[in-house]
Amino acid sequence: MKINAELRLKSQTDPLVFWLKNLACVLCMSLVSCAGNIKDTKSVDTFIKKMVTTHQFDENKLAELFDAVEIKEDILKRISSPAEGMPWYKYRKIFMTDARINGGVKFWQENAQALAAVEQKTGVPAEIIVAVIGVETFYGQKTGNHRVIDALATLGFAYPPRSQFFLGELESYLLLCRDEQLNPLVPVGSYAGAMGVPQFMPSSFRAYAVDFNNDGHRDIWHNNGDVIASIANYFVKHQWQPGQAIAVPVTATGDTYKKALNKDLKPDLSFAGLESLNLKISRPIPLSAKVKLLAFEQQQSEELWAGLDNFYVITRYNHSPLYAMAVYQLSQTILNKKGTFP
Repeated sequence: MKINAELRLKSQTDPLVFWLKNLACVLCMSLVSCAGNIKDTKSVDTFIKKMVTTHQFDENKLAELFDAVEIKEDILKRISSPAEGMPWYKYRKIFMTDARINGGVKFWQENAQALAAVEQKTGVPAEIIVAVIGVETFYGQKTGNHRVIDALATLGFAYPPRSQFFLGELESYLLLCRDEQLNPLVPVGSYAGAMGVPQFMPSSFRAYAVDFNNDGHRDIWHNNGDVIASIANYFVKHQWQPGQAIAVPVTATGDTYKKALNKDLKPDLSFAGLESLNLKISRPIPLSAKVKLLAFEQQQSEELWAGLDNFYVITRYNHSPLYAMAVYQLSQTILNKKGTFP
């Protein structure tokens, strides 16, 4: 399936010409102001000059484009209180629901051919790909309602703690719009500028998105084959280990284990290291494997897990152990349900 005609432009010598020709129409339809309420105009000017010098964009056309961009206060509020700030027992309840589990089985059934082909080629399990889509966007049902350019500009120009990161994503976004011939005022996504069914940031799109059906487009908005292959490619490029475990439960005697808990997510403990902390894993792992000890908050206690290399790979998609554990547990529940689903 090709990207919706509203997103896909006709071939242009200069795609920015199209942006400007359709600017008034797009703004009228979306009922947004044309005032351009970015207060930090110096930063905008600096950004525009960088795009002109580095990537040969037209300065005047970019200036007109940014006149249509809006700083959104609700985005600034959302970025300050992400869901990953919840305790695990609350976070888990968001994703481990009958609707999300059954939806995952249904998505798998409807996309079985693409999932099987991608799993065979990459070694990334179908259930993991399905679970990522389930956690990210409820199988494409909740892809966000913020214009991507507004989200990235808001966080790039009005949120100093992450300004450098989001300005980099804004740069990538304008480049991908030029490369993919997209109108930058149309695509919508999350409050952080994540796009499409897999919620790729613009830099991830440019680096990892895949054209699964070879139609010349990387359509992560409407083409589930492209979505599935792109997620798998992301994991492959972050060193997914086919056939290897992801995480195993751990039990502790005493509280010696607490000295091994930290915010780093990369596996750093050997099997011998686990034993020295009076920890026992629930099932065997290779003696040469390294693990990361993780504690997940319950209402009255905490749950201990050993995350292996593949768990770490999932955290490269979203740098949160809560996110990775939600993906893992949802994937296993979907896999188990799939065989009994009507």
